[in-house]
Order: sequence, then structure tokens, then C-alpha cells
Amino acid sequence: MRSHNHGTLRYYTFETFPSSNLTHAVFGRQGGISPSPYDTLNMSISMGDSLSNVRQNRCRAFDVLNLSLDSVSTLWQVHGSKTIVVGNELCDPYTRGDALVTNRVGVSLFLRFADCVPIFLVDPVRKAIGIAHAGWRGVVSGVIQAAVKTMVSHFRCQPYNILAGIGPSVGPDQYRIGPQVSEAIEQAFPRTDLLLLNRNGRVHLDLWAASEQALRNCGVLAIETARLCTATHSEQFFSHRGEQGRAGRFGAVIALHA
Repeated sequence: MRSHNHGTLRYYTFETFPSSNLTHAVFGRQGGISPSPYDTLNMSISMGDSLSNVRQNRCRAFDVLNLSLDSVSTLWQVHGSKTIVVGNELCDPYTRGDALVTNRVGVSLFLRFADCVPIFLVDPVRKAIGIAHAGWRGVVSGVIQAAVKTMVSHFRCQPYNILAGIGPSVGPDQYRIGPQVSEAIEQAFPRTDLLLLNRNGRVHLDLWAASEQALRNCGVLAIETARLCTATHSEQFFSHRGEQGRAGRFGAVIALHA
């Protein structure tokens, strides 16, 4: 990914995504106004930060991209696989789900993260986009496949035309898991030799490899993986694991424009 600085605010974009008619970004944690432990560009009200702080942070971030907060479509994220198609009306933010897709110009699909994987999807042929929130529960429940299949069924996308981006999230070295998660991964994936890794006698999960495998199983071929670990770089990104649960959430957005 490329990093971009705008004053103290930093955001990241995928190098393989088209620059025309598309705006997208994964924001870091700096450049906002929220106090510790949400310092400073916290994008979520669910962790205890004030609505005023979060709104000002979102305004700062969206202004950098020349996007309006009035264009935002977002969800109440629940670690599942429900995918919402955004049409003429923006999604109610209290709608539960973990993926959004659209082919509407001027709609900003927006989700929040702090170790889970941001999955970006772009079909430059059918001019459709998507974003998904994929932790281990989402990966196991098939949120990535659901987002791709929804783009195929609603917008007639061909998976081989879709460009995918796997954003910053917890990396395998920092993601030690227990038997319950191991068993769930083994049931969800036919091959786990590259997903479940032994680190000094402990089992670790590679969410990046799991996301790549899920995308390829759908027929998506073009995948860019950031390989930026949020737990290792908690000074750059919020990390639930790296900050023992006391963390804000960084934002990720994608939008089509004329």
C-alpha cells in the first residue's frame, strides 16, 4: 500500500486500484482530536468515545478525500456474513451486517477496524465496489465470499475482473489462537497448512492467507495484501489485541465518483 500524509493525518491506498473514478483509503490513528485511549483519529462511538469527537474525526478524514459525511453508508458490525446492497438510499447505520456493496456514484461505503481485516473490492468493468469486515468469525462464516457473490448476482460482475485489497490487520506473528478458533478454521477451509501456523509450540492464525484463500475460492485473481500488522504497529493503527481491548477504531472507506 501507499501511505499519504496530510498534516498529522495519514492514510493508505492500494497501489493496484485504479485512480480514476474511485476514492478509497484506510486511515491510521493519528490526526484526530480524541483523548487516550482513543487517541486520536477514532472513528467509532461503540468503544466509549464521544459522538462529538467521532464526528469531528470523520469530518477531518473525509475532508482530506473530498468526500461528504452525507454520502456515508455504514453498518452495525457484528462479525457475521450479511452483505447489504446500497442503492438510491443510504444504509441505516443500525442495520446489522459486515459487508456493503454498491454501483452508485457518490456513495461512500465506510467500516471500522482494530485488528479485523478490511477487504476492499473493485470491479472496474461493471463499475461496482464493496467493502467487508473480516475477523476470524467473519472469515469462517463466509463474509468475503458473500460480498463477492452479491456483486456477481446484483451487478453481473465477473470474479476474474474484481480487484481485491486486503488492508492492515493483525498479522500471524501476533495472532495466537485457541482450539475453538482452530477447529472453526479447519471446518471452513479445505487446506489449513498455510493458515494455522506453529510459533514456538503455539498455534497462530494467518488471517491474510485465509482472506486470500477465500477470495481465490470465489475466482478473484488480482489480490493486493498490505501485510501491515495492526498489533505490531499500534502506534499507527488501533489494535484491540495490541492494546488489551482499550482501543478506538480506524476507518476504511471506498467510493465511486464521476
